[in-house]
Amino acid sequence: MSQANPAFSSTTQNTSSPRFRWGQLVMGIVCMAMIANLQYGWTLFVNPISEKFGWTRAAIQVAFTIFVLAETWLVPIEGYLVDKFGPRPVVLGGGLLCGLGWVINSFADSLSVLYVAAAISGIGAGAVYGTCVGNALKWFPDRRGLAAGLTAAGFGAGSALTILPITMLIKSQGYEAAFLYFGIGQGLVVMLLALALVDPNKYVTKRTETASNLTQSRRDYSPAEVLRKPVFWVMYAMFVMVAAGGLMATAQLAPIAKDFKIMDVPVNIMGLVLPALTFAMAIDRVLNGLTRPFFGWVSDKIGREQTMFICFALESVGILALYQFGANPVAFVILTGLVFFAWGEIYSLFPSTCADTFGSRYAAANAGMLYTAKGTASLLVPLSSVLMSATGNWHAVFIAASFMNAAAALLAWFVLRPLRQRQMAEAQFVPAAGKSRVESAPQGARA
Repeated sequence: MSQANPAFSSTTQNTSSPRFRWGQLVMGIVCMAMIANLQYGWTLFVNPISEKFGWTRAAIQVAFTIFVLAETWLVPIEGYLVDKFGPRPVVLGGGLLCGLGWVINSFADSLSVLYVAAAISGIGAGAVYGTCVGNALKWFPDRRGLAAGLTAAGFGAGSALTILPITMLIKSQGYEAAFLYFGIGQGLVVMLLALALVDPNKYVTKRTETASNLTQSRRDYSPAEVLRKPVFWVMYAMFVMVAAGGLMATAQLAPIAKDFKIMDVPVNIMGLVLPALTFAMAIDRVLNGLTRPFFGWVSDKIGREQTMFICFALESVGILALYQFGANPVAFVILTGLVFFAWGEIYSLFPSTCADTFGSRYAAANAGMLYTAKGTASLLVPLSSVLMSATGNWHAVFIAASFMNAAAALLAWFVLRPLRQRQMAEAQFVPAAGKSRVESAPQGARA
């Protein structure tokens, strides 16, 4: 990275350095890691809260549902604020809300207070998530898949280093102290990093694609324009199908392992021995993080739709194989890893495809609208329990999940690809193979 990248330019000497945008990306990744515990560390607090107040786990988990919905559905609004005012105030406010939510959790003595805290922290997490992903897409028009993937990996695997300290603090001083100290600490880190974030819309004035098989928009589409484009709704439907399909197969991992009668069976892989379910969950954390930058990078090289087709088809086959061979403990662990690896990349592929299609200027808001598909998918996940109860086994759940991923793979190649090509032709997109420089509109003309 020692040489200037021709795909990146800016208006000041400091921001023209390739190291500057990488620095902005790293700060975004750290911010994502700081908010990861709000989702992935929550499970550590459920039992201690239940033991203290006697609340049912189901009642406590309503807070988690509220968090996910607030974190997901408000991202378009937060993305709009980022596109209008820049990342600094939005991340600053998001960090404050994230910290405040966990501080309130430490004092919550009723379910209603717990739910309010979940909503507050969800709004904050969505503000940070949407901003950091949007910034990655804007700073790296030439490597959107990799940049978005690295940023999303910060959220997907960011809790790994703090799970043990949180667990130890809960055991030694109680869950209230863990909420309080980590809430304040994580919130402060995000707020301090927010002060160093700059608005890429003010500096990235030119861009040209560096991969011969990627094309990008010559103009920037506003959110209102994007909502009128059929290609957006095709991407949205695909996002919902893949997210729901993966969640329906993976959210029920523990019950599935129990029904397969392998949950506590020890599995030895390369000298590491763990119970099957524990092993599978550990692999989930690792591969769910690795797949995002990996397939993001692959998509930068071979194209978005091609990568989607490969990943979604692999996911479809992996889910069927898990159902067919999952009763074997070793196969359960390996195939679970395959399912997770072929699933988490949606959080890099869809944002980068969205920015390629609709431009950088409103990338945060547009990617935020697409990200609401995660919330839509989460509402479909309970259907897996309904299907299992109605049929008495997991067969229908696995078939449905596999079918949705297969459908998304076919849509990527036979519907999304020609739709995007048609829109590119109509909007006079310039293919990278022509090595044409794509000029965005002057800053004043974008208002």
